[in-house]
Amino acid sequence: MANSKKVIWRGGTQLAPVPAVLVGCGDQRRWKYNLITVAWCGTVASDPPQLSISIRRERYSYAPIAESGEFTVNLPDAAMVAALDNCGVVSGRDTDKFALHQLTAVRGSRVAAPIVGEAPLSLECRVVKTLDLGSHTMFVGEILAVQVSADLIDAAGKFDVERANLVAFAHGHYFDLGKCLGGFGFSVRKKR
Repeated sequence: MANSKKVIWRGGTQLAPVPAVLVGCGDQRRWKYNLITVAWCGTVASDPPQLSISIRRERYSYAPIAESGEFTVNLPDAAMVAALDNCGVVSGRDTDKFALHQLTAVRGSRVAAPIVGEAPLSLECRVVKTLDLGSHTMFVGEILAVQVSADLIDAAGKFDVERANLVAFAHGHYFDLGKCLGGFGFSVRKKR
């Protein structure tokens, strides 16, 4: 591997790629169902399973999540990328994003917030911690349930990530995930 000369930039949000997800919120009582596009999302713990999302306080989706303590994280496929992008630029204050994009709002199995019926993978979360981080508030959510499209479960009972055609976000652009390059630990596994 050749060394290349590095250019030093000031600290910034250059971590990429990251998942681009549709966060579902609302309970159809106090808050209508809504979606917000989030790229500030990641796994933070495995036992109990937890993830984080970060949202600006002025966003319409902030209050339903902060007040209810519930949200869903929906991983879209490449066919949903226009809806994914639009849900990040149109406000839920005056737009029904589910109707606009002909997406199906399905009440979660463990939370009142909606999952996106068309998303290959949806995670239902309950807020366990909130952190004010300056421009964004981070909601750490315990993953209470995972809903997977049945047609994407392989013969071994695992989620077939390659067939799911999930989306990633890098430096202002959306990308579909490519082929698998190896599984965790492949570099040290004994050859047969």
